[in-house]
Amino acid sequence: MTQKKESVTQKKEIANGLPIHSMTGFARVSERLSETLGYTLSLKSVNHRFLDLHMRLPGGTDALEMQLRKVLKEKIARGHVEVSLSIDRSTKMEAQYDDGLVAAYIAAFRSAASRHNLQSEPDLNAIFRLPGVLNGDSRNPEDELQSIEAAVTKRAAQLIVELNTMRSAEGSSLAKELRRGLERLNGFVDEVGELRHDVQKVYFERLSQRLSEMLNGNLDRERVLQEAALLAERSDVEEEIARMHTHIAHFESLLDQGGEIGKKLDFLLQEMNREANTLLSKTSGLAGNGTRITELGLGMKSEIEKAREQVQNLE
Repeated sequence: MTQKKESVTQKKEIANGLPIHSMTGFARVSERLSETLGYTLSLKSVNHRFLDLHMRLPGGTDALEMQLRKVLKEKIARGHVEVSLSIDRSTKMEAQYDDGLVAAYIAAFRSAASRHNLQSEPDLNAIFRLPGVLNGDSRNPEDELQSIEAAVTKRAAQLIVELNTMRSAEGSSLAKELRRGLERLNGFVDEVGELRHDVQKVYFERLSQRLSEMLNGNLDRERVLQEAALLAERSDVEEEIARMHTHIAHFESLLDQGGEIGKKLDFLLQEMNREANTLLSKTSGLAGNGTRITELGLGMKSEIEKAREQVQNLE
């Protein structure tokens, strides 16, 4: 085959092509809201057939969970995404007292002392032992959750951008490797195309010889040769080669297009594998160049399998 085919890796990316996302990524943010309150929010994604959101949030954050689910569905199409939120509450305790209650106790003490003509001052140690005067932790859990929810809602969108940036970088790397595999696959298919005529000739000669031996010359030789030629034509791999080239071109156009292409690429690879199997079944057992075509067919299947493993991780 003398026609030159453009190298897969030499084709330029379509300028308006969308980024290709891997489904593997991680992003995390930690923030202090006060000396005693902070949080850590993390996003981790791996491959999955669909979008599967798994939330690990503290109790009482139902509204936040619904908001996070909404934003994630808008920005991520596919993958198992784990969302984890942990709240950091400082263990530092500072004793607080109810100033109004202490003042009321002191006023009541002095009023009673004056009324009964007693010369005495209130004892603060005794007052602090009274119920409700001292409070070791003045924090309000509900107020803290509201502060956390507001902060997380504000930072979530940016964190998803960071996650997708990592997924995009990984996707770009996978796309480059897929293009290299396409180039190797294309080379195998081209070589099969160059060898197929010799193989068809060998197949025809072997088939006509066997038919002649089986018939022992009792039938018309020309008729035998016509039947052998027909069978040899049916065993030609030209159609498989043409379909493989079509699938490869479609595969590359999807890489140029970008976006959510993982499932489409996986389907194309299944079709390529089917063509490679048919090619091998038509050329098995042939000597000479048939052996080389078998090697090339196995090389095709190897490249296709490698590509399928990589495509499984594309969005």
